[in-house]
Formats: sequence, C-alpha cells, structure tokens
Amino acid sequence: MSDLTPLPSGDISVLEISVQRLADKLSIVAEAVKKLTAERTQLEIKIEDAQKRIQHILSRLPEQSDGRQLNLLGEAVPPNNPEDDNEPTTH
Repeated sequence: MSDLTPLPSGDISVLEISVQRLADKLSIVAEAVKKLTAERTQLEIKIEDAQKRIQHILSRLPEQSDGRQLNLLGEAVPPNNPEDDNEPTTH
C-alpha cells in the first residue's frame, strides 16, 4: 500500500483500533521494564551490602598460622591451651 493512496473510512477506524491496542500493549511493556529495572537496582544494592559484610567478616579472620579460636562475633574469648584441659597427674 502506498502512503499516497487514501484509505476507505472503514480501514482507518480498523487501523486506529489496532494502533490504540498496540499503544496499550507498549505502555504495559514499558511499565514492566520500569518495574524490573527498579527491582534490579534493589537487588544490586543488596548484593553490594552482602559483599561488604562478607569482606568485613573475612578481614576479621585470624591468619592461617594463628592457632586461636575463630571469633567472628567480636566477643572476647580466652585462648584455648591444651595443657589446661588435662587433669593433673600424680607420679
């Protein structure tokens, strides 16, 4: 169909209905994209926060050569001496 060819009036109303239907669908899709973008942003923020918490925990871990008990909660824990666990022996 050429742009210069006039359409009968019945065809114009059919086209208007089709255009409106497509515009409605496009609006729904645009709103869904907007919602998904907001959700993705929120998830990225949550991931960043989790990575920061993990890094904080990892930074508090003792060196591998350190034999002390791991204390990830920051509470004071006395070092564990295996000699203290043994009962006194009599010779």
